[in-house]
Amino acid sequence: MTTATHEPPPGRARPLRPSLPGDLQLVLWLGAVPMLLACLLPWVLLRPNRLAQGEYLHLPSTQAVLGALLALAVPLAGRLLPAGVPVLAPAALSLGLWWLGDRTAAAMQGQSEIARASASSGVWLWLLGAAVAVYGAGMVAGRLARWARPLPWLWLPVAAALLLSGHFSDWSVTRELSVQQARFGQELGQHVRLVLSGLGLALLIGAPLAVWASGRERVAGAVLGAANAIQTVPSLALLGLLIAPLSALSNAVPGLRELGVSGIGTAPALTALTLYALLPVLRNGVVALRGVSPGVLDAARGMGMSGAQRFWRVQLPLALPVWLSGVRQAAVLLVGVASVAQLIGAGGLGYFIFSGLQSGAGDLILLGAVPAALLAVLLDQGLRALEQALGNALGRA
Repeated sequence: MTTATHEPPPGRARPLRPSLPGDLQLVLWLGAVPMLLACLLPWVLLRPNRLAQGEYLHLPSTQAVLGALLALAVPLAGRLLPAGVPVLAPAALSLGLWWLGDRTAAAMQGQSEIARASASSGVWLWLLGAAVAVYGAGMVAGRLARWARPLPWLWLPVAAALLLSGHFSDWSVTRELSVQQARFGQELGQHVRLVLSGLGLALLIGAPLAVWASGRERVAGAVLGAANAIQTVPSLALLGLLIAPLSALSNAVPGLRELGVSGIGTAPALTALTLYALLPVLRNGVVALRGVSPGVLDAARGMGMSGAQRFWRVQLPLALPVWLSGVRQAAVLLVGVASVAQLIGAGGLGYFIFSGLQSGAGDLILLGAVPAALLAVLLDQGLRALEQALGNALGRA
């Protein structure tokens, strides 16, 4: 019996340092290049008010040099010292967030209350590059010891501490939030209500349809074809198409009008959101239920289980993780579609996005777009964690 060794072949020298594969090093360089460019670009746009033209401000030279060195350090660590990448990448992201608050606060010194200090191209490019570097650091950490795997998330407590300490209080988006705090809470609540209501209705309609169609080929083809056809219609067009029939329906049935059903407002928005969420719920439900191994169902039948018992105790638990993946896709999709619902008077975070577009105020656009993006990420990560937990506990179809 021979013992395996890691000695290099005769005549070849042992590598002096560990190094990452080429694809991982490429990811780190793809993060470093935007950060290097960000050091040359303006970081803050200072304006006397949110609509006026302003002055672009760059980083001080010492901070620009420090940023360039840190940007280069991440990919160089990937080549020379991979264990340093999961520390340097979140440090770069944290530093970008710190500079955002620090530079906007410095710009607002001596300015009036209506002045605005917005994040300029340098901030966004730095944060983009740092996010790519953190993504690469996550892959690097997966190759290291177990204790190193949480390191790429070190930026998260730093960001939370900066936010809670009021470090971003002079950023123009935070200023807009403080001015419109009451309206923001109202529209955020409406956005969440629209998404959850549309998703709930889609589950009520789509889940029984998926169960019915999973064992019938023709029914599955018809149902999935109809849901697919609905989703090919652009969201804005679908909202417009619903105005006329819902208006006619509310005029014909006064009881519906008293319940709030009309051609504009929440009713057409909720109808469109439900229709959009049907396809991922239906498709993943049919695929998940059909994916359960026939051998497992035969074994349950051999144990004397009835059809209902096989479905509730065997088929549904095994199909649930894959089915939940469709629910996750539908939830993320609805967060985006609900932003358009403001155009027919349904409210939501789209109120700030379209108000900003109409008035040319980029800060108002961000006040709606940033929370909508965060809401989509939170829903995706929460449902993904639930999907993985169910997959580990119940097994996958």
